[in-house]
Amino acid sequence: MNGRREAITIVTALFLALSCITVSLRCFVRLRLMRAFGWDDGIMVAALCLYIGFSVCIFVGSYYGVGEKTAWFIGKENQMQTSLLCWWVGQNFYIVSCVVAKISIIIALLRITIVRAHAIILYVAGALTVAVGMLFLFFSIFECRPVSYFWMRQPGEGSCLSVDTLLAIVYLYSSIAALTDFTIGLLPCFIILDLQMSARTKFALAGILGLGCIASSAVIVRIPFLPTYRDHDFLYATYQISIWSNVEAGLGITAGSLTTLRPLFRLCRERSSRSSYPLSYMGASQKTRQGGRIYDATSDETHGVTTTIIGNPEVAIPWNTSEDRLTSENPGVLGVERSFRVQVENQ
Repeated sequence: MNGRREAITIVTALFLALSCITVSLRCFVRLRLMRAFGWDDGIMVAALCLYIGFSVCIFVGSYYGVGEKTAWFIGKENQMQTSLLCWWVGQNFYIVSCVVAKISIIIALLRITIVRAHAIILYVAGALTVAVGMLFLFFSIFECRPVSYFWMRQPGEGSCLSVDTLLAIVYLYSSIAALTDFTIGLLPCFIILDLQMSARTKFALAGILGLGCIASSAVIVRIPFLPTYRDHDFLYATYQISIWSNVEAGLGITAGSLTTLRPLFRLCRERSSRSSYPLSYMGASQKTRQGGRIYDATSDETHGVTTTIIGNPEVAIPWNTSEDRLTSENPGVLGVERSFRVQVENQ
């Protein structure tokens, strides 16, 4: 395996691992901490499944020869056909996974948008993403007639679109993808200005939500390599396109999932702070059920301190939303009771 094949494999493995970890943590937050698994979460899981399909194509393709020159395949025609088939299938997985991941992020942003103009911008970005993505997918699938001619390459048995036509479509897709990524990355800064929260929280949230700009950088970096579609050594010359397409898809899924992990970070911070207060938190943890909902009750028999968290059972989180909150909307519905037992000894 030459250096190009190794580079493709390593980059794919790295971003596949990042995507799987962040989406898994997202599901944990939504299902266990928030108990509110929304449409945006389900769509992001679908994007991850498509990205896994893309990654499998890259792994198999690089094993059989993606990244090698045409001369390397002399006497290995079956390997060349397998490599081209993996390239073709992988490109289609890549297109759909990027579109689906972006739609998930847009749905999440629409949930916190309160200004009509911001919502319109997001709807337009979503419509452009779907329209251009489907256009690229159509030409990617039917680039050759018959479709199998893309990887069979038997002389006189088919034909393909001109490279210039395909390049024009790819340039259009890349430009729209970069534009929508920057829009999705920068718009949260304006959305958060209208939310009622502290300046520190706004700054942190804008930074997290703005991670979408990172994915757009991968699109821009890939654009100079697009002319390699014309190269005779197609599988060898386009390895940079394979790498940066993988980076784009992986970063989009990772960044889109990181924005949902604030409750997990908050929980870790709270648990870390508890270790500094042994009087209140070193006791055995118990589960208390009130009104059909379960809360933690921490007690310390040694110090005679009992802490009980009381919640309002009437507050429910809809199943089809993924609101980022750990307490209820109404003030005063979450309280803490502490009981102290004092023993006086006569001497």
